[in-house]
Amino acid sequence: MNLPAILAIYKFEMARWGRTFLQSLVAPVIATSLYFVVFGAAIGSRITEIEGIPYGTFIVPGLVMLMLLTQSVANASFGIYFPRFTGTIYEHLSAPISPVEIVTGYVGAAATKSIILGLIILATAGLFVPLHIEHPIWMSGFLVLTAVTFSLLGFVIGIWADGFEQLQLVPLLIITPLTFLGGTFYSLNVLPPVWQTVSLFNPVVYLVSGFRWSFYGTSDVSVEVSLAMIGLFLAVGLSAVWWIFKTGYRLKS
Repeated sequence: MNLPAILAIYKFEMARWGRTFLQSLVAPVIATSLYFVVFGAAIGSRITEIEGIPYGTFIVPGLVMLMLLTQSVANASFGIYFPRFTGTIYEHLSAPISPVEIVTGYVGAAATKSIILGLIILATAGLFVPLHIEHPIWMSGFLVLTAVTFSLLGFVIGIWADGFEQLQLVPLLIITPLTFLGGTFYSLNVLPPVWQTVSLFNPVVYLVSGFRWSFYGTSDVSVEVSLAMIGLFLAVGLSAVWWIFKTGYRLKS
């Protein structure tokens, strides 16, 4: 394992993130605060509790997961797309560094950024509502696994995209809608039976549900199923990245 090469990629990506401080950190925190104002205050005044949990507190895991998913995809996709756009990706491919080390550097940096942002948003949420984390170790595990999994997805999107517009296509048209419909602001138990069944086909439901369980010990699906789904998503992401480097898909052209 070429650790200096991994660290070089990792440090470069983290340094680039630091140069866009307002866009990378301040904007998501402001957006989260607005969610609390709109959903926590306005809607929370009408919906006082869900499953015995105050509404403002109930939506915290969903908001953290919303930002975690979108930022993981965005950070990783732009991180690998920019070298393709400038042509510096060929320096990576010709250097004595393996695909595993390239992916570790880029995905590791993207996941780190998302985890830091998730923790900052969690701290911001604590300014609005009282927080209680029943299973902190499991919470950390869900946070890390989800960040890594969706950073892998972002890496794949960054390889697939032909332009900056396509980088935003999947996060805006797929990830964000699925997150909003995945129990971020409500419990599946409040839906009619038919829509509860339909919601189970939304993969984000399992991520939000498992993450919420680590906070309050309650979930829409069992935590075992949530962990199994995260493992499945991770396996799919790893398989896609392996296929990209094996075939040279959009790396050598």
